Amino acid sequence: MPKGLKPTLATLAIAPALYGLLGFLVLPGAALQVINRQLPRFVTQPASLERLEFNPFTLELSLHRLRLGKAGSEQLAFERLYGKLQWDSLWRGHLHLAEVHLERPQVAVLFDRRGGLNLTRLFKLPASPDKPEEPAGEPFPLRLDRLRLSGGQVHFRDLRPSVPVEARYDALDLELRQLGTLPDDSAELKLQASGPNAGRIDWSGQLSLMPLRSSGRLDIDQASLHTWWPYVRDAAPLELEDGTLSLSSDYRLELADGLRLRLQNAALKLAPLALKAPDGRPLARLQSLEAGNAALDLDKRQLSIGQVLGQGLEAWAAREADGELDWQKLFASRAAERSANGEKGKDKKEEKAAKNAGNSKPWQIRLAEARLRGSRLHLADRVPEQDVELQVGPLDLALRDFDSLGQTPFRLELDSGIDREGRLKAAGQVQVSPLAAQLQVDTRDLDLRPAQAYIAPFIRLELRNGQLDSALKIDLKGGEKLALQVDGRATVKQLHTLDTLKNRDFVKWRQLTLENLSYRHGEQLGIERIVLEQPYARFIVNEDLSTNVSELLIAQGEQQPAQAPQKNTAQPAEKPARPPLGIHIGAVAIRDGSANFADFSLNPNFAAAIQQLNGRIGSLDNRRQKPATVDVKGKVDRYAPVSIKGSLTPFDPLESLDITTRFQRVELTTLTPYSGKFAGYRIRKGRLNLDLHYRIDKGQLNAENSLVLEQLQLGEQVDSPDAVDLPIRLAVALLKDSQGRIAIDLPLKGDLNNPEFRVMPIVWQTLRNLVLRTAQAPFKFIAGLVDGEADLSQVEFRPGSSELDAAARRNLDLLGKALKERPQLRLEVEGMSAQTSDGPLLAEQRLEREYRKLYYSILQRRGERVPASADGLKVPEGKKGPLLEGIYRSRLKRQPPEEWSGLDKKRRAARLREAVLTDWADSTLLLRQLAQARATSIKAYLVEQVGLDDQRIYQLDVGVSEAPAGERVSVPLQLASE
Repeated sequence: MPKGLKPTLATLAIAPALYGLLGFLVLPGAALQVINRQLPRFVTQPASLERLEFNPFTLELSLHRLRLGKAGSEQLAFERLYGKLQWDSLWRGHLHLAEVHLERPQVAVLFDRRGGLNLTRLFKLPASPDKPEEPAGEPFPLRLDRLRLSGGQVHFRDLRPSVPVEARYDALDLELRQLGTLPDDSAELKLQASGPNAGRIDWSGQLSLMPLRSSGRLDIDQASLHTWWPYVRDAAPLELEDGTLSLSSDYRLELADGLRLRLQNAALKLAPLALKAPDGRPLARLQSLEAGNAALDLDKRQLSIGQVLGQGLEAWAAREADGELDWQKLFASRAAERSANGEKGKDKKEEKAAKNAGNSKPWQIRLAEARLRGSRLHLADRVPEQDVELQVGPLDLALRDFDSLGQTPFRLELDSGIDREGRLKAAGQVQVSPLAAQLQVDTRDLDLRPAQAYIAPFIRLELRNGQLDSALKIDLKGGEKLALQVDGRATVKQLHTLDTLKNRDFVKWRQLTLENLSYRHGEQLGIERIVLEQPYARFIVNEDLSTNVSELLIAQGEQQPAQAPQKNTAQPAEKPARPPLGIHIGAVAIRDGSANFADFSLNPNFAAAIQQLNGRIGSLDNRRQKPATVDVKGKVDRYAPVSIKGSLTPFDPLESLDITTRFQRVELTTLTPYSGKFAGYRIRKGRLNLDLHYRIDKGQLNAENSLVLEQLQLGEQVDSPDAVDLPIRLAVALLKDSQGRIAIDLPLKGDLNNPEFRVMPIVWQTLRNLVLRTAQAPFKFIAGLVDGEADLSQVEFRPGSSELDAAARRNLDLLGKALKERPQLRLEVEGMSAQTSDGPLLAEQRLEREYRKLYYSILQRRGERVPASADGLKVPEGKKGPLLEGIYRSRLKRQPPEEWSGLDKKRRAARLREAVLTDWADSTLLLRQLAQARATSIKAYLVEQVGLDDQRIYQLDVGVSEAPAGERVSVPLQLASE
């Protein structure tokens, strides 16, 4: 063996042994002691490393069971850290690690209430000397072939929220391959983590440190939102009942020059989700929400979503009594709490961030398709006195091609139930900026009863029923001037309103249809035809003469008086008045309508009904003064026809009107309350025919009122303070013709432009005057019936005679003819005589009868031939003297005076005759007999010659008048009703 070789060999043999001894035994032990001795200097918590292993030949280092923190609550720990350094690090110019493996690491990330992080307080780092800031240098050259983390655990806790946040990942595995700090080094990354409440995380992709960037795919599955919800709850007062999130996306992140993030093929799923308010009331529930095929570009501020599908959304919203939405009040209350807690600095930061965001490019969100199925909305309005609740659903909503910038239209489709039976459909295009929409909106069986709460403050009316059907095409264009067009058809079905004061029907109909509806906002409203099927209305006059309509209306608070403008104050220029909305209705059709009218101011009450009302009203247009035709027919109380026919300018009736209204065979018994109040009699029988023809030309009225009463019979008399003091029965009999009809014509003219001109008061006054004139001058009235001007109220007789002369017979002929025209009249004859005019003649006539009677008896006693009666006997003048002596003694029951015995025969006869005539001229019996004979002559003539029924003529008790001597005596006649 050459000299010196042996020591060399010995050295070579001993050196590795020493190197191994140093590396395997000495260095690990010394390093372990140094580490455990130095850890308290740099760590604020108890710290220890249990074992250190090093292989100096393979350059493998293992650290076992590092613990930082108290036993059982370590903040940082691992079971084993293994690293292997490659020998080529000596000549490659960078640190080359073949593998780093961290087994069962544990880390606790803990934030206290002030925001302090436990990890920053865990180490005591020496203060670095103040040095001028130097530009960043090149990173330390490093290449790591494989980095593994297995069985890791992460404990996260944050005490800053009002409810602490705590999460654990107890199965964390991470693997990185080919990680390096050299340019263009790119590592393959794979991470898996799961926890009991944090869900499962799968992360795979590439990671580059120079420059810092990453791309790959991230999946989060079944992450419970309960874990992280306190952060949301502190920002928004929403309590989470249930919620699970799943998220997946391809991503690309670059941090070299600012933050750049792009997401592709992103998908999100919420299933389920349930939110409630702090007071426990539900706010929203969601079975599932899935968003897919989404992409995000943070640099361009763009988010595009291919598809969103929501299922089973259920939400609650209400307008509170103060007019604010409950959701709005929730967020407002949280803002107030934050302000009270002194978070003004945070608010200023948020305001500054919002201001900066306002100066930057706005976010653009594109949504290709979104569908919401099986959803329900529970809406409530507590502003009205009675709460209104509306159930919307099941609701299906679809959106297509939505762009948040709003410059392109998107497609909207809505199909939803409303309450129990209602249905709402809407489909069309909508654009946000400028605002525009073209929608087809259809409703079916939409319940109108929720409107009750909104009309209740204005009218005492209960909306018992009503449904709305519609098919409307809506075209909306925004801008400086709103342009809204609505075309289509609308129907209100089964409308039923109830008078809540009397609990009776007010207005109702089976169906109201608006055909070919066309509305142009602010310009015109056109309806081709309105069809009203089975309409009904009730109108009532109450005891105090108010109406049911007026008492239903609720008086609103009086408006505040307008303040007078202050002096020297410039007034804004008045805007030009907009033209009124043009209204055009092609036609109005009424089918099987009805109405009830009642007047409770009368006793007994009056009531009438109109049924079977059918007809048509022609074109109505407020911009064209073209008369509209009217043709409506119906029946009063089921059987009496009524018709309205003609034309009028509906929006200005004073311009032109020509309407004929006809009532036929209306039972007058229904008018008994009115006849009792104003005439003092009930109506036992009768019918009414009424023809009204009203013509108006530029405010000038020309009306014809024709009234025909058939077979009118008045009933019993009733007490009424409003009854006229007139002989109503007589007036009725005078007006009633031979067919039992009363025909009255009441023409009327006037200027309706005169505010003092009133139609109905004039009509009633004219009718009253007619009745008054008829009753006060009945004979003058009936004389007019036979075209006569004679005075038929009396019959004149020659003094002492009961014979009718030619003039009297002529007048009686006229009177009889007139009475035949008025069969309800009866004639009352009051026989009359006058002592001064009739007495002397009656005395002479009686004296002649006495002469004939006594002379007839004398002739009979003598046995001479005599006529059948004394009336045909002529007494010789020479015989009258002796007869006069007997007449004086027998009729006057006394003897002639003694002084007359010395008179000659002629003078004695003259005195006897004068005494008899004087006594008989004052005879009441003779005067009554003459009066009765005159009455009998009148009745006999009317019955036997004129042909009147004797039952219509009554002879009254006779009377004596004061006619001058020699004047004709008048027998008065009177008319009365049967």
